[in-house]
Amino acid sequence: MDLQVHNGSSVSVSDAVFGADFNESLVHQVVVAYLAGGRAGTKAQKGRSDVRGGGRKPWRQKGTGRARAGTIRSPIFTGGGKVFAATPRDFSQKVNRKMYRGGLRSILSELQRQERLVVVDEFKLESAKTKALIAKLAELGAPRALVVLPDVDEGVYLASRNIPYVDVIDTAALNPAALVGAEKVIMSVAAVERVQEWLA
Repeated sequence: MDLQVHNGSSVSVSDAVFGADFNESLVHQVVVAYLAGGRAGTKAQKGRSDVRGGGRKPWRQKGTGRARAGTIRSPIFTGGGKVFAATPRDFSQKVNRKMYRGGLRSILSELQRQERLVVVDEFKLESAKTKALIAKLAELGAPRALVVLPDVDEGVYLASRNIPYVDVIDTAALNPAALVGAEKVIMSVAAVERVQEWLA
């Protein structure tokens, strides 16, 4: 199949990458797995065995009229441990490489069908200015977009930092969450070829 380039020409791409059927369950799985893998999982609280102190029995077992207690670090006391203390955990989910790439192919194909994929010959700015990037995006009809470049372009990246709903990444950082969340995706021809080489 052919993808239309913004300047009027076209670029030939593989049907397997940009013409695949949309697999909603697979896309959901790879997006959730990607987001889960980014979670720190470093939350930690202290249980009764972790809290400092409480080595001595606070009062004798019988005869005081109070409930029996073995330590003042029990969860019922102020300063005691947490009943179900949170511990560091790994949220990552296993997704096979074949499934992950299949999910990306499905997302890219759906973006193409919905006309949310904009292909340009190259994406360059005369200067690393926010105003220049805003003008460029307006020219392409995509004020809110994810810009995918073959390699990191520091000028484009610096110009994009202060614009809401605009992100700039290179093909190595391409991920399902960024693609799904983008209103439009702008890709240079070189980026399309590199992505196709990766996912074909």
